[in-house]
Amino acid sequence: AVVSTQSTGIQMSNLQNQARLKLLKQREDHLQVVVDKTTNKLKGQVVDINKYRDMLQGLITQGLCQLLEPHVTIQCRQMDIQLVEGVIDAAVKKYTELSDLEVTVNVDQKTFLASDITGGVRLVAKDGRMVVVNTLEARLEQIIKQKIPEVRTMLYGNNPNRRFFD
Repeated sequence: AVVSTQSTGIQMSNLQNQARLKLLKQREDHLQVVVDKTTNKLKGQVVDINKYRDMLQGLITQGLCQLLEPHVTIQCRQMDIQLVEGVIDAAVKKYTELSDLEVTVNVDQKTFLASDITGGVRLVAKDGRMVVVNTLEARLEQIIKQKIPEVRTMLYGNNPNRRFFD
């Protein structure tokens, strides 16, 4: 009788574990759908040329503020060269206002970002030793890492088993 009670307990435990893992997998799949929809929405922003131009200017200014270097080279998709060149002056002006530092910015005419990325820029200083990747994919990845816990809580409520909230 003890052996059958033990095996029944083990079977119940295994079934509960399988159900829990199945639920976790469904939650992760649903979260991935949310991330995919967000990525597609971001790609839609690039279609609106005015929004994308403003976004590029902000990404360049932010990258310059991260580097704080006097000479910076910007790499972009080949199709974005004219847009980037069109916003550099405004980005440099904003950077100078924020930092009180002067900067010389060049657009790399030989090395381009992959054409299949959504957009954005990569800023390079000190012969490639300092790099800020400000592509839209990289930014989205950063935001996802930061916001996933909040999104999980919004979708599924608080996790009663969570002990640390750092």
